[in-house]
Amino acid sequence: MTTERQAATAAPRLLAYPRHRLLWPSVLAALPPGELAHDQHHILRVYDWAVRLAPEAGADPDLCGAAALLHDLVVVPKDAADRASASERSAHSALPLLDAAGYAAAESRVISEAVRTCSWSRGLRPSAPAGCVLQDADRLDAIGAIGLMRTVACAQWMSRGGSDSAFYHPQQPFSGGLRPLDDRHFAIDHCYAKLLHLSASMHLPGAQAEAQRRHGFLEAFLAELGHEVGPAP
Repeated sequence: MTTERQAATAAPRLLAYPRHRLLWPSVLAALPPGELAHDQHHILRVYDWAVRLAPEAGADPDLCGAAALLHDLVVVPKDAADRASASERSAHSALPLLDAAGYAAAESRVISEAVRTCSWSRGLRPSAPAGCVLQDADRLDAIGAIGLMRTVACAQWMSRGGSDSAFYHPQQPFSGGLRPLDDRHFAIDHCYAKLLHLSASMHLPGAQAEAQRRHGFLEAFLAELGHEVGPAP
């Protein structure tokens, strides 16, 4: 058995499209070691939602799934100055992998463009249905219970160099407009800087419904945290 076939066989059963299974080894190779917020399980959750949402957008599930697999091909740390370049770099790095997996040039352009416009920090609107699908799928994984776990994982990752990061500001756990939000140092600030805004940014009805449900959980969590560490605004 060839190395390529061995790698494809090792791909998760969730990957239903043959070309996705060929992409999987490159996806695994690009994962940042020890970074739980952007691990293979994140990739697969986004993949699952992308394939599910694609018909709703009138998009090709094969192309949307490939975009989901490759959307974090280049991971730039959240506290890096060039964080907003991650999606652009991932889109560029995806092209040779797509070619090797057998995607035609026109298909690769659709996938790469969806990746280019997907990130929150980049602030771009999708230019095609596949981009709407990927943006919704990726943002769903940033809210709700899993979104909170990923936020805490990111906070821990950013504090690895001995910075003064913490779960929340010790004197003012919730900003309430009294201090600037600083989600590079305080994990809970990320909820107010980003997570609570995500449900309003969804494009597709299926994603909107799921995002609203997860948003409600996030609000309930913050209310409970307010009881435990100080009042929420």
